[in-house]
Amino acid sequence: MTTALSSLLDDVLRRNAGEPEFHQAAREVFGSLGPVIDRHPRYAEAAVLERLTEPERQLIFRVPWTDDDGHVRVNRGFRVEFNSVLGPYKGGLRFHPSVTLGTVKFLGFEQIFKNALTGLPIGGGKGGSDFDPKGKSDAEVMRFCQSFMTELYRHLGEHTDVPAGDIGVGGREIGYLFGQYKRITNRYESGVLTGKGVGWGGSLVRTEATGYGTVFFAQRMLATRGRDLDGARVLVSGSGNVAIYAIEKVHQLGGTVIACSDSSGVVHDPDGIDLALLRQIKEVERGRLSEYPARRGGSAEYLPNGDIWALSATTRVDVAMPCATQNELDATAASTLATHGVAAVVEGANMPCTPDAVHVLRAAGVLFAPGKAANAGGVATSALEMQQNASRDAWTFDYAEQRLADIMANIHDSCAETAAEYGEPGDYVLGANVAGFVRVADAMLALGVI
Repeated sequence: MTTALSSLLDDVLRRNAGEPEFHQAAREVFGSLGPVIDRHPRYAEAAVLERLTEPERQLIFRVPWTDDDGHVRVNRGFRVEFNSVLGPYKGGLRFHPSVTLGTVKFLGFEQIFKNALTGLPIGGGKGGSDFDPKGKSDAEVMRFCQSFMTELYRHLGEHTDVPAGDIGVGGREIGYLFGQYKRITNRYESGVLTGKGVGWGGSLVRTEATGYGTVFFAQRMLATRGRDLDGARVLVSGSGNVAIYAIEKVHQLGGTVIACSDSSGVVHDPDGIDLALLRQIKEVERGRLSEYPARRGGSAEYLPNGDIWALSATTRVDVAMPCATQNELDATAASTLATHGVAAVVEGANMPCTPDAVHVLRAAGVLFAPGKAANAGGVATSALEMQQNASRDAWTFDYAEQRLADIMANIHDSCAETAAEYGEPGDYVLGANVAGFVRVADAMLALGVI
């Protein structure tokens, strides 16, 4: 990193004190940009990075709601509208007790580059609340969502800001949020939220898109080394939406996912995860993975508080896909994976590998795909949902999946070509950061000082 970039990064960290996740995301991006700033000094002259690291708008608001016992509860809501130079702000809503302004800013900052890499006309934003949907009744979740949208609606619009789901926000929550938006505005503006049900404005493949897209990226990346997923043994952390559909696509392509996880532990199933059973437990019953082995039988085992990545030390693993949450894979886990021959680590979640883990993997020659590239399939298909809403159209599953596959191939190739152009072939971190940055920066220069 150049002295000028280092000084600018220090200023960004100082101005955003107490936000470690945002600091981590900023450091990663700044660490890649020295060569592009040297080659194109106009970006520094126009203070592009200073503007890019300062959100256009940050919203924090109170969300009061009433639980089933009649008690008034209060949570905090967030929406960071980071950058709209390429299109309306686009990014999910996360409902989880860990959500803070720093979390939302890190996610929103990453979203700028992720959305730029898709090549679609969408800007970057993110939002959420420290509300925890776990253990809440449908009626409590509905009342919370209605209160949340009662404030947020005034900042949204299909040409302004278009949220989607994320951790803790699935089809149920999107339905309640959209219903309240429709109720308040008296408009059926279907393009204002994505991730909607297929029967009321949603898109086929949207549910599967992030997991599928991660696997499409992995397949194309492995091909650069003459490998593929057919016959591969894969670890997928998490057991939510992204993990479930990553598992499904790996199995469709001939691989075997031998383990997945939740916040309580790890299921190891050497014969391959039974996807139907996993869906029943996690999506239908909203249960815990600890129930899986008894219902599966055979050699499946549950490892309470287990480390999914440690399995690579005792059984063959070819590909690891962290699909749970940020900073879940540390340097120790990365060393275990690299030492025992894992060929690729592909981020299905947002920044699930710590900076030290990324360093270990890259130093060991393990193919590494950062989340801003590998998990962009979700937001890409959200943009395709917006396209269908705008044209009052609905695409077939096969057509939508092919569009997703084409977009992920283009993202991969853009990252690979950019890395090679800047003298670092195979460095997908540099490729993703520079390719995304250049597209946003050029648009910012074209629009003037705004």
